[in-house]
Amino acid sequence: MIYNITMKPLTIAVIGGGAAGLVASALLTSYENCRVLLFERNDRLGKKLSATGNGQGNITHRALSVDAYFAQSALPKSKVARMLSLYDDDSVCAFFQTLGVLTDTDVKGRVYPSGRQASAVTDALRFSLGKNVDVRLQTKVTWLEKQANGFMLTAETQDGVCHFFADYVLLCTGGKAAKNFGTDGSAYALAEGLGHSRTALCPSLVQLKTDVKAIRTLKGIRVADGGVTAYVNGEKKATLQGDIIFTDYGVSGDAIFRISAYIADKIDKGVTLSLDLLPRYTQEELISAMRNKRERFPELGFCELLGGTLNNQVGRAVLKTVKDGDIPAAAKAVKAFPLTVTGTLGFDYAQVTKGGIPLDETDDTLQSTLIQGLYFAGETLDIDGACGGYNLQWAYTSARIVVDALIEKIGK
Repeated sequence: MIYNITMKPLTIAVIGGGAAGLVASALLTSYENCRVLLFERNDRLGKKLSATGNGQGNITHRALSVDAYFAQSALPKSKVARMLSLYDDDSVCAFFQTLGVLTDTDVKGRVYPSGRQASAVTDALRFSLGKNVDVRLQTKVTWLEKQANGFMLTAETQDGVCHFFADYVLLCTGGKAAKNFGTDGSAYALAEGLGHSRTALCPSLVQLKTDVKAIRTLKGIRVADGGVTAYVNGEKKATLQGDIIFTDYGVSGDAIFRISAYIADKIDKGVTLSLDLLPRYTQEELISAMRNKRERFPELGFCELLGGTLNNQVGRAVLKTVKDGDIPAAAKAVKAFPLTVTGTLGFDYAQVTKGGIPLDETDDTLQSTLIQGLYFAGETLDIDGACGGYNLQWAYTSARIVVDALIEKIGK
């Protein structure tokens, strides 16, 4: 084993080379009197960042609001709202423009790099790192120890175990979602070892498992721009519109990923979905269309009445759930097709983690209230956003809040 205690203090150790860690390091590059050591357990920086937005790099949303954020513990909305107001969607776009990345906004308000490549966002951050940022790839920090004048870090490297010293530590190691990107949840132990607590963890922005009895014949069929309403113990939580894809385990698609942010941690309380398979038409319009079709084609079987209105297989599946000949019930089923949620596909398929280090264990600068000099940013904290760029916005906002505080301390 190699033990290498760095004699010259590192001003700031940034643990985690994802979105928050890269933004923080890029910002600190402007301060030559500050030394930064950026630790990343993968063989390259921003591995997960390069896959965001289906590879297109959805960096923020123009409908930015604290209401798009959630927490397992109590969410201090005023604290989060203040941070978002300091560094909002305009701020993140301006920041990336300084790095040479222009942005476009789609009709839904989602903001992407103009080239629609998430890897371009990663590259812009990576290329911006100056000489004062020492990047250590394939280096996993396994322990943090608070000392009188800073922190001792223990890390596993390709050369063995090494030790480093830092005046300040920024912990932005991500959550537990998508472990193929190196985020397996093990890094929470670094904070827990220093006395912090961690909430329960749950996958979010993920496919949902449901009762499949009524949809067994629909595997692979997509309902374009359908509506989804989620209920928890009978109480409506959210209504969204987007693509719905039927699978052998339940449902997937854009609308399902987005709705999961509201209910993925509440499945044990009884979650049901109501699918609107034809949002453009009212229930009354459907009843009228089906009755007209029956009058014109009296020989047509009941299970064929939705042909030409819905995908044939979807129409048949819906009509099989109601009494033969009951057109009002059929129209109601099209507008509110029920599915009971039984689970999610889990962390391996999730984009985001619900839960983490509670925000009330940090101050207004996201410094630990337990350990001076320890800061948090990004998904490590117990805050997760809705689908559509909100999570990358939080990574950026939280990193900037921390950097502001660190620069003030370094200046003093």
